[in-house]
Amino acid sequence: MAKPLPADFLAKLKSVTAKRARTVIEHLLNHGQITTDQLKTLYGYNHPPRAIRDVRELGIPIDMIRVTGLDGRSISAYVLGDPGDAESGKTGRKAFPKQFKVDLISAYGSQCGICNARLEGRYLQIDHRVPYEVGGDAGILVVADFMLICGSCNRAKSWSCEHCQNWLVNKMTKICATCYWASPDDYTHIAERDIRRLDIVWSEAEVAHFDALKKRAEAADVALPDFVKTALKIANS
Repeated sequence: MAKPLPADFLAKLKSVTAKRARTVIEHLLNHGQITTDQLKTLYGYNHPPRAIRDVRELGIPIDMIRVTGLDGRSISAYVLGDPGDAESGKTGRKAFPKQFKVDLISAYGSQCGICNARLEGRYLQIDHRVPYEVGGDAGILVVADFMLICGSCNRAKSWSCEHCQNWLVNKMTKICATCYWASPDDYTHIAERDIRRLDIVWSEAEVAHFDALKKRAEAADVALPDFVKTALKIANS
């Protein structure tokens, strides 16, 4: 039988009202653990780590373990951590006022700050340039500290950050500030690795150019990214 949770820790868990974090906590209290598959299939969270981060940002410790899924694969699962590691005073992220997104669109345009895809404002998400888990919130919303990114790039950034040693251990804002995910136009690394990256989206009339490029790569029996790299090397030689 699982050891009863301390009354103050249980009260902290039950005080959570944010929907996504509350869903995770209720499942943990009822079942002891929650897997990435369950977060997707039961609750529709396509990026499970985001739901877990919602809980952690409230100062509630969550540990990751590996379990065997229904198909025999090893998958991630999450359990409540040591109640003694709970952090008081953390209230999680605050909702952004609608006007702030308007301010960001006015400053950057209605496009993703990573891949530059032009999208309606409703399809763009407000993103901390320096991850909230590292820099927190300053209390004052400053446009320069945020950018708008599409859902696809947000998931890519989350995965990269969650596997970065600085995000996991050191939590130094100056390291995050010089990362591609904070400033794709002026960076020195990606998650502390010597990497350069270019995210490109072709849309509308540009799609024909992409399709032609893809056909040329297929004719040369070369993967499209490698074909583009080779073309750029030739152009720069």
